[in-house]
Amino acid sequence: MKSSIFIILLGFVSYFSASAQQTCMTVTSIKALDAQWEEKNLNPDPEFFKSILTDNFIWVHNHVSSVDDKESVIKRAERQIANEGSNTRSRIQSDVEVAITGNTAIVTGYTIVDRGPTPIKYNFMRTYIEIDGKCFLAGNHTMAIPDEE
Repeated sequence: MKSSIFIILLGFVSYFSASAQQTCMTVTSIKALDAQWEEKNLNPDPEFFKSILTDNFIWVHNHVSSVDDKESVIKRAERQIANEGSNTRSRIQSDVEVAITGNTAIVTGYTIVDRGPTPIKYNFMRTYIEIDGKCFLAGNHTMAIPDEE
């Protein structure tokens, strides 16, 4: 009898523990994480990039003008810190949308990046995945929008 009660109690505890666990895979938390990605690209933080990027992260830039992996993003941030910051004056996001399916979130929108002489508007698409309750950035694609569009 005691073992039956113990098993039932253990089941309740397991159920409520699983229910109480938070997921990072919500529109609100993904938008906040993506805003943090933009902020850390403006104010470089190598430790942030080490913690958020998957080991196989890939960032395809405008017309494949360059492709970054996790290591190159971290090294760029370290160089920018050594040079007392980046040459970017601002990064402003707009029209951010999040689509979540299972443990994957696709984030799309625009970022206006001001490095001078004039700001450039980029369309972006980023892919976040949840692993063991933590969200990571797995891929990023950015494309400059020509002024005439």
